[in-house]
Amino acid sequence: MSLQKLARELDETARQTASMLEGITEALDILADRQIAADPSVQHAMQLIVTALQGQDRIEQRCHNMALAVRQFALLPPTAPDSVYDEIWASLTLDELRVPALSGIAAHQVHGEAELF
Repeated sequence: MSLQKLARELDETARQTASMLEGITEALDILADRQIAADPSVQHAMQLIVTALQGQDRIEQRCHNMALAVRQFALLPPTAPDSVYDEIWASLTLDELRVPALSGIAAHQVHGEAELF
């Protein structure tokens, strides 16, 4: 698979996760109805949905960041030094992609926010 095709697939993955949200946001709207929203179990369900929406947004951002990095990698000559690749990673906006020490560990951190990677 070429790097350009990989970048397109990452963008498509981001697009597909975004398209899943229509039904989820519709369910959230139903739960937000004043007559049932005061119920503690409904409030808990709404919070779970919001957390899931935040997680999806993070996945979408992550896919777009990786697609950008892959496109930049594809433009590099085969003799490019590792420091150039490191610069590309460092330019990304999500810390778990940009900071090598955080890569792959966000899922193991406990801080109350949706972190999937």
